[in-house]
Order: sequence, then C-alpha cells, then structure tokens
Amino acid sequence: MGNDNTIFDDVFRTMLERMPQLVIPVINEIFHTSYSEDEPIEQYRNEHHTKSGELITDSYLGICDKLYHLECESRPTGNMSIRMIEYDFAIALENAEQTDDIYEINFPHSCVLYLRHTMWTPDALTVKVNLPDGRHFLYHTPTVKLQEYTKEEIFQKRLLFFLPFYIMRYEKDLPEIARDPEQVSRLLAEYEEIRVRLKMELPKDEEAAILTRLAELTERISDYILRSEQILRERIGDIMGGKVLELETDKILAQAHERGLEQGIAEGLEQGIAEGLEQGIAEGLEQGIAEGLEQGIEKATVRFVKNMLTENESLEKICMYTGCPMDQVLQIKEHMASE
Repeated sequence: MGNDNTIFDDVFRTMLERMPQLVIPVINEIFHTSYSEDEPIEQYRNEHHTKSGELITDSYLGICDKLYHLECESRPTGNMSIRMIEYDFAIALENAEQTDDIYEINFPHSCVLYLRHTMWTPDALTVKVNLPDGRHFLYHTPTVKLQEYTKEEIFQKRLLFFLPFYIMRYEKDLPEIARDPEQVSRLLAEYEEIRVRLKMELPKDEEAAILTRLAELTERISDYILRSEQILRERIGDIMGGKVLELETDKILAQAHERGLEQGIAEGLEQGIAEGLEQGIAEGLEQGIAEGLEQGIEKATVRFVKNMLTENESLEKICMYTGCPMDQVLQIKEHMASE
C-alpha cells in the first residue's frame, strides 16, 4: 500500500481531538481499567524534544493520575519496538521529578494499535535492555490488532473508536468482493447494520455530532481503501456518508433553528397578548427545532429503506435494520413501484 499512514493518523488524531470520550473504552480494554466514559481526559502535547531531534507521538493522554501513550500503525512490520521505548523514554524524561539527590521518572502505559497485522505480529513488542553491570530488563509494549475484533465485540465493548477502520479487514479481498453481487450485498448489509447500531448506541440529541463525525471518518477511510472500486465506494458512501450525511447535525440544527425562529415569531405574535411575546418566541423556537430534527431523521429513514429495497433485501431485515414498521415499508415499496 506504500506510505499511506498519513490518512490513518489524521483520522486517529481527529477522533482523539473531537471525540476523546471514545478512547476511554479502548483504554479500559487494553489496560484492564474501569474508567467511566465521562472521565476527564487531559491531552498533552505530542512533540517531544530530544538531543537527536523532535519526536512526534500519535497520542499522549492523562486520565486520573496515570499517563497513556497510544500509537496507530498501519504497517504490520517495522521498528515499532525501538520507536515505542524511545517515545516512552522521552515522555518519562519530560516528567522527571527530583527528591533529594534522586531523580524519578515514570514511563507511560503504552500500546500500539495495528490497523493491519500478519500472523507474525506479536501480542506485545519486546526490547531487552542490557545494563552495564550485567543486569537487564525486558520492556514490553502490548499490541492491539483491530481486525481481530468482530462487529459484535466492537459494539458490545463500545469500541466505537475502531469503526472507521473496519473496512480494512476486507482490504485484500475487495477485488473479489466487487465482482460478486452476493458478497457486495453482504458487505452493504453489514454497513447498514453498523449505521443502525450506531444510531441505537448514540440515541441522544447531544451525541448526534459523534454519530455524524464517526460516519464521516468511516466514509473517509472507506473512500481511501476502496479508491480502486468506484461503484462499491459510492454505495458504501451512500450508507455512511453522502445521502445519509445530508442529515449532518449542523445542517439539521441550522434548518431546525431557522424553522423554529420563524414559527416562534409567528406564534409569539399571535399569543403575545395572552402569554407575552418573549414566551411565545421561546416556545415556538423549541418546538421548531424538535420538529425539524424529527422530520430530518424520518426523511433519512425513508432513504435507508429505499436503498435496501433497491438491493432486494427482505422486508423483515429492512424492518430490523431501520426500525421502520412493516406497513410503512410496504407503503414505501408501493410508492417506489408507482414512480
């Protein structure tokens, strides 16, 4: 694949910066901790200056009184063992503390997230450090192989951080999948299920932004991995991005806000004598935003149903994936037939 780490690093860092709460379940999974998902996270700077130059780490976090360092790696081979101990030593030195005549340094809890791996990728990276007095110690860095996590495990453990990279498990088989309509249908159905389960996992209005960003980043990685498979790229884009992202949170709220403002002013003027202009505008604005968001979601559901009907999915599966009642699915199907 060549040196393609940039796009993966960008997505990785975007999630850390804009959706830091999603990294908590990852930390819990790797280091067997039990932080709550609303635990405050301190994000430290990733540039570490050493005598040999500047080191740039992917992530450097503080949770409670512990430091965590995660690296995202798309190549299954390389010198990550040496890089990790170098990075960790730089982090430890920056936090050195002196008590009397003794300096104390604390290494962070570190891990490498492998987006691709082979049968030779170890469960932990190990460096043997030989000391001049003949003693030695082994420096271990655990590894996580994202492709080993099934869709069910990802949702069960709330490892939503892994979802944008999910398409990479099919990377080697994509040319064959693209030529087989049955395999294409299965892949699209899998992404429909991911989208629906994401919607169920993040049902609150205030979490809609997370859903939107995850969909956008998932589409971005898929576009890159599927860059040689245009039709498949477009169809997955329609599910995770494209048409679905017409419901982007910002657009929904902007449209709903505008609709609510107009309706609020109208209602406020009508009820101004009885209830006061200020109260009417406030109530109309709140109702308009709610109605605008609801209408947007209903419109998107119709699109999802139509997409699945076009793929000749069973009516039962469509109802299960979209949450749409059978009678409504049948009405949509009849309407499509008459168009």
